Amino acid sequence: MHISIFLWGFTGLFAKAIQLTEGLLVWYRLLLTSACWIIISLFTKNVKWLPWKETMRISLVGLLVAIHWLFFYGSIKYSNISVGMSCLAMIAVFSAIMEPLIMKQKFSWQEFFLALFAVIGMFLIFTFHEIYRTGIILGLISALLGSYFTILNRKLMMKYNSETVTTYELCSGFVYLTLLMPAYLYLFPTDKYIPDSQDWLLLMIFTIVCTVIPFNLSMKSLRYVSAFTASLSLNMEPVYGIILAFIFFNEQNELNAGFYIGTLFILFSVIFYTGYKFRNQIVGLIPNQIKKPFRKEEL
Repeated sequence: MHISIFLWGFTGLFAKAIQLTEGLLVWYRLLLTSACWIIISLFTKNVKWLPWKETMRISLVGLLVAIHWLFFYGSIKYSNISVGMSCLAMIAVFSAIMEPLIMKQKFSWQEFFLALFAVIGMFLIFTFHEIYRTGIILGLISALLGSYFTILNRKLMMKYNSETVTTYELCSGFVYLTLLMPAYLYLFPTDKYIPDSQDWLLLMIFTIVCTVIPFNLSMKSLRYVSAFTASLSLNMEPVYGIILAFIFFNEQNELNAGFYIGTLFILFSVIFYTGYKFRNQIVGLIPNQIKKPFRKEEL
C-alpha cells in the first residue's frame, strides 16, 4: 500500500517537469492511461459491458475525474508542487461535509469541527502566500471535485468491480476532454501542442509509474490490510509529494512559516478525521458481535 501511495506522490513532480499546459497534460495522460487499461482489460477480462444508461452514469463521473485533474495540475502550474499537494489533502475535509448530504447520512458536528481545523490551515497558507493565491483557489476546486467523485465512486463500487468502473471513467474522461479541448485551447492558447521527446518519455513514465502500477498494487494490498490502514495511508500522499518537491525542486526556499503551520493544521484534521471514522466503525460493529448467537460448535 505504501509503495503505491509513494509512487502517487511523484505525480506533482511530473506535472511540474512536463512542459505542457495543464489541459494538454491531462489529455495526454488520459490518452495513454486509457490505452493501457484497455490493453490490460483484454487480458484480465474483468471489465463488464454495461447498459447504455449505466455507461452514461459512470461517464459523468469520468468527466469529474478529468476536470479534477485539470484543476489539480493547474494548481501546481500556477503555484508549486507543495501548495498543490496541500490543497489535495482537503479532499478528506470536503468529504466530511459532503458525504452526509450525498449519502443521506446523519450530519456529524465532530467531523465539522475537524474540518474547521483544515479551513484554518488553508487560510494561513492563503494569507501568507499572496503570489500563489490563483494556484490555491484552483487546488481547492480540485479537492472539492475530488471529494465529490470519490463519494460517487463509493456508490458505484457497490454495484460494479473496480476494473470496470476505472476503465469506463478513464475512457469517458478522455472522450469528454477531447470534445472540450478546442474551447480550452481557444481560451488558453499555447505554442506547444505536441510533446517533444523528453516530454513523451516523462509522460510514459508518468502513466505507468504514477497510474497503472500504483493502482494495481493498491488493489492487491486491500486483500491484506484493513480499511483504516488503507485510508490513513492514502492521506500520506500529500506528505510524500511535499517531501519529494523539497528534494527535487528545493521548494522549501519558496515557502514560509505560514505554509508549514497551515499544512500541519490540515494534516491534523485529516488524520483525526480518519481515526474518528474508524472508531465509529468499530463501535458500530461491537453490538452486532455481542448480539450474534453462538453456534453449537463454538461452545
